[in-house]
Amino acid sequence: MNPFERITINPEICHGKPTIRGMRWPVEVLLDLLASGMSFEEILEDHPELEKEDIFEAIKFARASLSGVLNG
Repeated sequence: MNPFERITINPEICHGKPTIRGMRWPVEVLLDLLASGMSFEEILEDHPELEKEDIFEAIKFARASLSGVLNG
């Protein structure tokens, strides 16, 4: 069971990478935008299909991935 409502994994979308709400928005791309220095507001302005909650969930997903929570 996926504890993340906004993160979807589908082998037919982006080669099975975790994406935002089934869109072709890999979590890693959202993290790259943040790492480049873009603010939440800048990301949302440039990409209106995204929501602030998507960004928060991407960060939480990355943290869970690194802490091993997603691996059991």
